[in-house]
Amino acid sequence: MREADPANDPGVVLTRLARETEQLAKFERANFSPLLRRLHPAPIAVAAVTLHGCFGVVLREYLGKVTILTEELVRVLHSANRLEKALAQMTAEDAADCEDDRARAVVGDMEPYEVESVVMSLLKAWMDDRLRISADCLLRAKETESWIPKSKEEPFPASAIELMRLSRATIDEFSDIPATAKDDVVQALVDGLDSIFQDYISFVASCGSKQNYVPPLPALTRCNQDSGFFRLWKKAVLPSCQAPEANPRGGASQHNPRPSISRGTQRLYVRLNTLHYVLTHVQAIEEPLSSLSSASGGNRVATSLNFDRTRAAAQSAVSHVAEVAASRLIFLDSRHAFYQGLYIRNVVDTRIRPVLRALKQNLSFLVSVLVDHAQPVAVREVMKASFQAFLMVLLAGGNDRSFTRADHGMVEEDFRSLKRAFCTCGEGLVPEDVVVQEAEAVEGVVELMARSTEHLITAFGAATSESIAGVREYEDSDGGTTHVPPTRQWGPADPNTILRVLCHRDDEAANQFLKRTFQLAKRR
Repeated sequence: MREADPANDPGVVLTRLARETEQLAKFERANFSPLLRRLHPAPIAVAAVTLHGCFGVVLREYLGKVTILTEELVRVLHSANRLEKALAQMTAEDAADCEDDRARAVVGDMEPYEVESVVMSLLKAWMDDRLRISADCLLRAKETESWIPKSKEEPFPASAIELMRLSRATIDEFSDIPATAKDDVVQALVDGLDSIFQDYISFVASCGSKQNYVPPLPALTRCNQDSGFFRLWKKAVLPSCQAPEANPRGGASQHNPRPSISRGTQRLYVRLNTLHYVLTHVQAIEEPLSSLSSASGGNRVATSLNFDRTRAAAQSAVSHVAEVAASRLIFLDSRHAFYQGLYIRNVVDTRIRPVLRALKQNLSFLVSVLVDHAQPVAVREVMKASFQAFLMVLLAGGNDRSFTRADHGMVEEDFRSLKRAFCTCGEGLVPEDVVVQEAEAVEGVVELMARSTEHLITAFGAATSESIAGVREYEDSDGGTTHVPPTRQWGPADPNTILRVLCHRDDEAANQFLKRTFQLAKRR
């Protein structure tokens, strides 16, 4: 098959035609118009308008078949624009020398090619098409995304990879379009992509709330004070039929199933990887935009070609998803070892060792599946959720937990071990000063456990010197439960915190104080 001759390409032919039409107009003005002026007052204008119209017919037929700006099309439009200016100048000069109305009428017959309008129309059509393709990708993701990573080497979902690939291709193609009119539409293109990115980020972050996993606070009760005979009976019976065997270091030796991270939590970590993938690739997409800003000569578009709103939305979403994932990991996946297992029935037989074993396994898995940039925030949120769970064990542990003043040393040692697990996780994933800061609330509560009951009652009275009516604000009027308040509301100077320590204090003085002051029911 014979190859097509490039010289016969429509764009090449039209460019050559524009040049030859201009030459023909000049030849006509020099050779025929002086003779034709006897018949018409503006023969040059008539010839120029006629040639302009003839070329316009061919140009519009050509433009009707193109859908995108190419280098060939730009050359054609440049040639057409040059021809139009030359013919318009000839027409204007000829009409200016003639006072006849027929000359002015000829000038009005020249219909502009509107080259800039054509360029702008094609640019907008191209831009709308590319944005539609990216929007379709987003829609498919919302309908089908299952948050399964593409591979171990690429721990991101297919939707993120496809969306970023399309967006990068769009920016690269736009950069290659040879048209000065790009300056007028580049901001609209960036805004369109920015909107799609933010929509995708919102979709990634649609994973519920931490409150979906944090257990509600049980109603306040007072510890039972059993008779001396019943205490002797429990001491004789429980070691043989109920109480787990204690090892020499105080940890429980009962069998604990191997902890694991549920599939739901793993998918949350895929979402976290996805957000960091978007952040990384948005930065890469901005690089060619910087080139466009430089090429624009520092005009008005040079300072706004970025995805700052996308970046801010992604950073906020990272914090949210990491918080939800951590709450699910601690309060759902690790609930048997942690909130439902730690210090149940007594402290000495249910120490924190099983919790730490499960936590270390889960942290190792977390680090193995998360990209490097996602690991610090994820581990930090797991630390915060762990400290919150530890606080809830001490202050909202339900009817199966009670503490004596003598338990303080073991609880304090256990919490030091919990802190150490995060200080030694990875290579400085959580700075020690951050661990120390987050641990302050827990350490304050643990310190309260070392105080005598009389001291706690006095401290409680001082904290509620104005009024004790607000002490029940965490209980419903019908004895129901409410959600846990934020950890920062619990501390050694908070009356509700002191009250909860008293509710978990297993001695007669605390029991009588709670009965006399609040008429709290005994535990069943």
